Amino acid sequence: MHTLILYEDNPLLRDSIQSMLLLHDGIKLLGAFENPLEVINHVKEYDPDLLLMDIDMPGMSGIEAVAKVRTIDRNIPILMLTVFDDNQHVFDAICAGASGYLLKKHISAKLFSAIDEVMEGGAPMSPSIARMVLQAMQQKKINDNPYQLTPKEKEVLTSLSKGNSYKMIGVEHAISIDTVRSHIKKIYEKLHVHSQTEAVS
Repeated sequence: MHTLILYEDNPLLRDSIQSMLLLHDGIKLLGAFENPLEVINHVKEYDPDLLLMDIDMPGMSGIEAVAKVRTIDRNIPILMLTVFDDNQHVFDAICAGASGYLLKKHISAKLFSAIDEVMEGGAPMSPSIARMVLQAMQQKKINDNPYQLTPKEKEVLTSLSKGNSYKMIGVEHAISIDTVRSHIKKIYEKLHVHSQTEAVS
């Protein structure tokens, strides 16, 4: 049984996600809130397994909320809900420490598989976000490899940015789908670490 808290400011969407979660035997919804202003208290009080977090909310954005949660809990999976997957916000959320993200238009079809994936330690990433990571690396010319990615991680990222599926990437580089997944998870972790050292400096 996975326990989770939902943060979504649109009441209709919040209600429909709540209804979906209530119908699922393996998930227990601990609370649904219109903003994450109390997110630190919620995490401490409810001790959820997972947070579902809208990116754009009044009062405090999902990105700020993720950064806050990461100051007290490094490991709790945080799945971002977003309207667009090719904007700076998603990239910023990942750098702040998000575990993955889900497009709102795919919620009805993919919510539970996305939850399963992040709970199993996966990190869903789309081609457009892979391209943003590569662009960010190119912009930081001073350091050729600001995120300290291995050659294999760069290959996986480049392949993903061209729109290849995990399966195709596996075939192209003669590695298993699980290995592709673990490379993508490592890339996420390195983005988190990099943005934290930048914030500290």
